Amino acid sequence: MNALVTLAATEEQNPLIPEIPELVIGLIAFAIVFIFLAKKFLPTINKVLEERREAIEGGIEKAEAAQTEAQSVLEQYKAQLAEARHEAARLRQEAQEQGAALIAEMRAEGQRQREEIVAAGHAQIEADRKAAAGALRQDVGKLATDLAGKLVGESLEDHARQSRVIDRFLDELEEKAEATR
Repeated sequence: MNALVTLAATEEQNPLIPEIPELVIGLIAFAIVFIFLAKKFLPTINKVLEERREAIEGGIEKAEAAQTEAQSVLEQYKAQLAEARHEAARLRQEAQEQGAALIAEMRAEGQRQREEIVAAGHAQIEADRKAAAGALRQDVGKLATDLAGKLVGESLEDHARQSRVIDRFLDELEEKAEATR
């Protein structure tokens, strides 16, 4: 070291090479600051870094758990949606079947009512025909009796005789009509 000190004293001062006392004081000051920081601040810094690491890892775990839960909720929703669609299709099919059954029932009821109306119409027509035939028979009989009375010159007002003549006359007409058919 002596050689270094003599060399430094004889030569001009180099600004890049510090003096020995300054170098020693600088190293001691650096060691004191380093030890102070290592003892005081380094545990606190490590503690904060560890808490941040745990928070980040916990956040990632929570995010993964939330994503898993969201995926399961999505699957449940899709299953419920598929079930609801299936139920809607079943209800639609059931409604169509009920509608078809109701239409068939209404058609059968309409057919039955139509047949009743037709039967009632036929019965009414038959009754009207019989009533018209009876009225026509009386009118034809009256006219025939009046005409016969004028031709014969004698009164055919006797009711029993008049009925017999009319019946015989109409029966002959019916026989002729049936024979021509």
